[in-house]
Amino acid sequence: MMTEFERWLQNADEETQAELLSVADNAKEVEDRFYKALSFGTGGLRGIIGAGTNRMNDYTVGKATLGLAAYLLETVTDRRASIAIAYDSRNKSAEFASLAAKIMSAKGIKAYLFSELTPTPVLSFAVRYLNADAGIVITASHNPKKYNGYKVYNALGCQITDEAAKRITEKIDGYDYFDKYEPNESLVEVLDGRVERAFLDEIKKFSLANIQSENAPKIVYSPLHGTGRKYVQNILKEIGVTDLHTVKEQELPDGNFTTCPYPNPEEKAALTLALRDAEELQPDLVMATDPDADRIGIAVQDNDGKYVLLNGNETGSILLYYLFNRKVELGVLGKNPTVIKTIVTTDIVFDIAQEFGAEVKEVLTGFKYIGEALETTENYVLGLEESYGYLVGTHARDKDAVSAAMMIAEACAYFKGQGKSLYNVLCEIYAKYGAYRTDLQSISLPGKDGMEKMKEMLAAIRADSEKSFDGQKLTFADFSQGLFGLPKSDVLRFQNKDYRIIIRPSGTEPKMKIYLQVRGTDGADAEKKLQAVSSFVKAEILKM
Repeated sequence: MMTEFERWLQNADEETQAELLSVADNAKEVEDRFYKALSFGTGGLRGIIGAGTNRMNDYTVGKATLGLAAYLLETVTDRRASIAIAYDSRNKSAEFASLAAKIMSAKGIKAYLFSELTPTPVLSFAVRYLNADAGIVITASHNPKKYNGYKVYNALGCQITDEAAKRITEKIDGYDYFDKYEPNESLVEVLDGRVERAFLDEIKKFSLANIQSENAPKIVYSPLHGTGRKYVQNILKEIGVTDLHTVKEQELPDGNFTTCPYPNPEEKAALTLALRDAEELQPDLVMATDPDADRIGIAVQDNDGKYVLLNGNETGSILLYYLFNRKVELGVLGKNPTVIKTIVTTDIVFDIAQEFGAEVKEVLTGFKYIGEALETTENYVLGLEESYGYLVGTHARDKDAVSAAMMIAEACAYFKGQGKSLYNVLCEIYAKYGAYRTDLQSISLPGKDGMEKMKEMLAAIRADSEKSFDGQKLTFADFSQGLFGLPKSDVLRFQNKDYRIIIRPSGTEPKMKIYLQVRGTDGADAEKKLQAVSSFVKAEILKM
């Protein structure tokens, strides 16, 4: 490890050398930066910005790009390969995107480079729109400011498969961090606004709106310093939303996320300023998109006039309920409608779909699996995951907060025309299909020691998997065995009639995630069950 540290000191640029020298006397810090190479997987790269093999920097991004270029040259042999490259508002995002374009051009690959920060779903769309062979977006989604990432997409606009990630990793391993290259500027095309316009035109095709002055929703919106501002503002305006207030302090890009250190719309703290403005303006709907605009969180007024945040399952349930009802009303639901959800997403989806004669496809956690399943789905209605990700059209193969914002606004207008708020609609859904409640708990386990601890915890759970709760046996499923026709995955599930417990390591953060779901006779019963199963998991499964 020290040999690699010293090699970087000898070969890296002066700025990187200075950073490494500043931590040279901190053995723990040096270990964390160099104990492994930043791993490349189906989500590409993600890590803390800084110097070292286990960090996001020009050298790790460069090496990954050289490997990806070699993979493209090996798989695309009948023409010049091409790639679309986008970036968000994070620190170093624009620089990493430009670097990737230069390296691709040096290898003879045409690079379409966005000229300004761009939402992740627009990159997914652009790959298909430009007939590119792959895509890159520089983003760490909703992680804190110290992170950045490098997502890779295939020719379908979907995040790469496990097999592709394995082959790209093999190519990456054949390069050194300090390999040289000579850019070919003629192969880098900086994109104008045509992709943006085409994207907005495409998602408008999926609109079911009939927004008039009497039912037009009043909305407070925050892009959380990210890429969503222009896209969300424009699409809402184009479908008839005239009363839209954007949170001033969070409207412009800021890679330091000064007003929201954790720019995640799943977290109430990220919506603090939006909720402040809501108290003054009294909108029908509050919404926020994360920095790369693939996730969206909303808040609505409850029956007491208090703004409450809905979780990803609740927002998804409302979206699905609206889509089915509106499509039936318009006579466009069609035959064999299909919903695609991840295994950790609320099972109320099955109940809603059953009423409308729809099929539900269930896939592993990760929107790439929804994107893959969409390819073989004829009458697609909605793809959703509990972590605030939705795809309401077939224009992309990744979650899209822009089209979701459009559809949530439409739902708000539709039900407002019936004298209902979105909170009223959620209560209606629970009364109709059952009082489902869900919760996500995380255990942070950073660093090398944390990775080992996670492995130990999962092994211990597998070794002691016979459990019962609330008088019912819990059926145990170990998805690493390749169950239910799904790929093998390090996921464990305990389930009975009223309870579902899923445990898995995060694919993007050093965390163990625990997903809880209960179904009660009413809200109070469900909340009681949720508290009880939470205590049970800690004591009897995690043994904490």
